[in-house]
Amino acid sequence: MSDNWYDRNIMPYLVDFACGLRPITMQRRRVVPQAAGRVLEVGIGSGLNLQFYDRDQVVQLLGVDPADQMHSLAQRRSRKFGMPVELLKVSAEELPLDSGTIDTVVCTYTLCTVPDPHAALSEMRRVLKPGGRLLFAEHGLAPDQKVAKWQARLQPYWARVAGGCQLNRDIPELLSSAGFNADFEAAYIAWPKSLAYNFWGKAYAR
Repeated sequence: MSDNWYDRNIMPYLVDFACGLRPITMQRRRVVPQAAGRVLEVGIGSGLNLQFYDRDQVVQLLGVDPADQMHSLAQRRSRKFGMPVELLKVSAEELPLDSGTIDTVVCTYTLCTVPDPHAALSEMRRVLKPGGRLLFAEHGLAPDQKVAKWQARLQPYWARVAGGCQLNRDIPELLSSAGFNADFEAAYIAWPKSLAYNFWGKAYAR
C-alpha cells in the first residue's frame, strides 16, 4: 500500500475523526464564532469549523487547503450547516489574495502541519486589513520539561501517521516572529499531555 493511497483514502478520515474529538471541538467553539467580515480560514480541511461561524457576522468565507481530498467533506458540511464557503486548493505559504483585504483570519490546528509556519503566518499578516484579527487554536510545545521530552521522542513516529503533524512547535514564538502581538490562553485540554497542550486566542499585526 503506497503512502499516496493512504494519504488520499485513509488519512482524511483519520484526521477528521481526531480533529473532531470533544476537547478540540470545544476549542473551536471558543474562537470561531468571533470571526466577522470577510473571513479567511487557513487549513480548512474537512470543514469542522463551519458549524461555529456566526452567519450574521460573516460577509464572505474563503477556505484554503492544499489537501483537495478534504474538500468534499468540507463541501458536505457547508451544505449541512448552511455556511457558504469558497474553497481554494492552495498552500498557506502563498495565499492568492491581495494585501489588506481580509477582516479575520481563522487558523485552527493548522500550524502543526504547515511545512513553513513562518511563511504561512507572514502571509496571514499580509492579507489582514489594518486592525484585522487572527483567531487561532493550536497545539504545541508543552512548558513542562518531561512532557516536552516525550513530545520530542514521539515526534518522528507521530508525524508519519498523522500527516506530518508536529507536536512541539512553539506557537507563541511563531506568532511573535511573524509580527503578531497575541492575546492568548494556554493549558492541557486532554490526555495524553504530549498531544494536548493548547494555545488559543487572538492576534493582531504589530
